[in-house]
Amino acid sequence: MKMSRFIAWFPTLAFATALAAGQAVPQAQGGHAVGAQTGLDQRVELTPAEREAQARQRYEQDLAAPNPIPVPDTVWMEELTYLGVRDAMKAGKTAALIFAAGMEQNGPYLALGKHQYQVRMTGEVIARKLGNALIAPIITLESGNPDDKFLSWGSTYITEETFRSILRDMVRSLKSQGFKDIFMMGDSGSNAAGLAAVSQELTEQWKGNPGVYHIREYYDWDSVRKFITDSGIPEKLRSDGIHDEYSATALLMAHDPKLVNFDARVKAGRATINGVSLVPKEKTIEFGKKIAHFRADKTVEAIKMVLAATSKN
Repeated sequence: MKMSRFIAWFPTLAFATALAAGQAVPQAQGGHAVGAQTGLDQRVELTPAEREAQARQRYEQDLAAPNPIPVPDTVWMEELTYLGVRDAMKAGKTAALIFAAGMEQNGPYLALGKHQYQVRMTGEVIARKLGNALIAPIITLESGNPDDKFLSWGSTYITEETFRSILRDMVRSLKSQGFKDIFMMGDSGSNAAGLAAVSQELTEQWKGNPGVYHIREYYDWDSVRKFITDSGIPEKLRSDGIHDEYSATALLMAHDPKLVNFDARVKAGRATINGVSLVPKEKTIEFGKKIAHFRADKTVEAIKMVLAATSKN
């Protein structure tokens, strides 16, 4: 048998086998059922009701399917399988966290993805302190002017309209999956307006079911700077005249010292920020972890206050 004839014949066999076994007919892309006639594929257009019935059947099968492996100890949805998210939600993790980060110029030493890595450090701690939360994929781009002809190299922006659309669709996806509370936080100041607007819009639309909240306290860098000063670290804020400061550098070092080019800075005699030495490395890493926990404590406290206020209404 020639290979081309075998390829044309194979879907017919699959269709006949499934039909004889009483199974659902295999479905091709685009909402078509695969049939066969004179050895050729035949696509049968499904009605919207039939497509919904098939989707419901698959959903109910997945809902009842046993998970063949244990759920990993992670709070990041992207690190879980779809059955892992299902089982985590069944176990009580019905709160979802959305973090908006950015990709921008952060001075001559820090990686462009600074905000994403800060989220990786602080978001993890927040979710674990809450105990009932999973973290949705990070929105890695912030709102800004993508047509700026003086845009610095590597910086990548999306329009405010696009940012809000992405945010809105993410929240709707989480709602569809059954999350009861959705908390949105921005690691960059330009994200605040969009987060607040979408939160208000969907709260009014859904009447709090699920709850959609913008947690502004996550972006409270004044309190972080006071925490640094109170800890005896004599930072002269902005004295280096660059888009960088000790809190950001320490947080990134706690995630990975390569993100601040630590070894190269030591070699070049540049291992300081705003008058504060980053050496020894271990000391700065440890303080970066303390900053993550400080921010997380402030954020978790704000989340609990919001939920308490909501429950009284």
